[in-house]
Amino acid sequence: MPARRKKPAPYRHVTMPSGLTVVLREMPHAESASVGIWVRAGGRFEPPAIVGVSHFLEHLLFKGTRTRTCEELKRAVEGVGGSLNGFTAEEFTCYMAKLPAKHLARALAVLCDMALHPSLASRDIDKERDVILEEIRMYDDTPGQHVHEVFNQLLWPNHPLGNLLAGSEQSVRGLSHGVIRSYWRRFYQPRNMLIAVAGNFVADDVIAQLGRLVRPGRREALPRSRPAPRSPRGPLVRLLHKKTEQTHVCLGTPAIARMHPQRFAVELLHVLLGANMSSRLFHEVRERRGLVYEIGTQIKRYRDAGAFIVYAGCDAAKLTTTIRTIITELGEIKRHPVSPRELRRAKDFYAGQLVMALEDTLEHMLWMGEQAITVGGIGTPQALAEAIEQVTPEQIQRAASRLFTSRQLFAAIVGPVPVHQAATLQRVCAELQ
Repeated sequence: MPARRKKPAPYRHVTMPSGLTVVLREMPHAESASVGIWVRAGGRFEPPAIVGVSHFLEHLLFKGTRTRTCEELKRAVEGVGGSLNGFTAEEFTCYMAKLPAKHLARALAVLCDMALHPSLASRDIDKERDVILEEIRMYDDTPGQHVHEVFNQLLWPNHPLGNLLAGSEQSVRGLSHGVIRSYWRRFYQPRNMLIAVAGNFVADDVIAQLGRLVRPGRREALPRSRPAPRSPRGPLVRLLHKKTEQTHVCLGTPAIARMHPQRFAVELLHVLLGANMSSRLFHEVRERRGLVYEIGTQIKRYRDAGAFIVYAGCDAAKLTTTIRTIITELGEIKRHPVSPRELRRAKDFYAGQLVMALEDTLEHMLWMGEQAITVGGIGTPQALAEAIEQVTPEQIQRAASRLFTSRQLFAAIVGPVPVHQAATLQRVCAELQ
């Protein structure tokens, strides 16, 4: 009987002579192509005096290069029906474009030019500083966003993970031209960058173009981030009194690192508790009791830390009941194994969401780029689905027992609630056993 041929890996992973890492996924059926330049630069790498510099620099790279104006950068991509964007996170910054596949070469040229040859003009820095200061004030005026920032500060006090990515008004005002340029020189070197491409293209053509665009350059020591600290002992509640229509709540616990062995069980905990309208929290807190309009769960994943968060928006008069009901559900899922039927639905939801997301070239690029920049490799969708499929009710129960205890429960609340109510809510949080 002839040996079965091994199916070739769908991802191509190349290290260029410049030190740049390139990951590629050919999708011949697609009409588009998406590319992202990922830089190991983000909030975790910023000392206190320059908090917000990664985000500031992200803004500036769209303002022009040594050979292209701001308008030329945008028109090069948008002029053929594409989109150009970027974002800053705690462990990386990403600049990305999606456009018709036949124009991929221009997206590669534009993004490489932005990252490697930005103008960083003083006039742009002064102008963009005012824009970012307004952005920071906007966050303060958006309680649904602000409550997450308060939660991060509560969980990771006096550490970069607890800082606002945009920085504070004080730190942003102090970011000089020299500081920003020095940060760019240190972080934006090819060895500290990765390019991810997904879509309809020929991999060898992309590699050849990147060989021309990205030359060996500076070889400064690669930056490192501070280890995540141990979170304080809970339960802890921080209540920010604000005149809002709705009270916003983040209730959560420290979780596990990005590659922890229990990560697949935690992913399914997220689906079971709050990822969709079939979840337990949505059914019990919103549908059955009518306590909230919005409720859901979120996982934060970092190199050496993480968080599991329940977010809800409710009327101030229903706050105590809302928190107590959430805590009851957290306790329930760690005391009683999930039924085979409910677990089957959760696994099918996870697999279905993954398959549908990865049909899109931009989502596929983001999915593989984040893995490659953070852990150095890319797991196939099939391997991930198989790992999810192997998770048992007992593993979910163990993960819930690890996360959901009162001694590591934190609550951030923003809304029209008397500050003295924090003590009552802290006692409610202590009910989680």
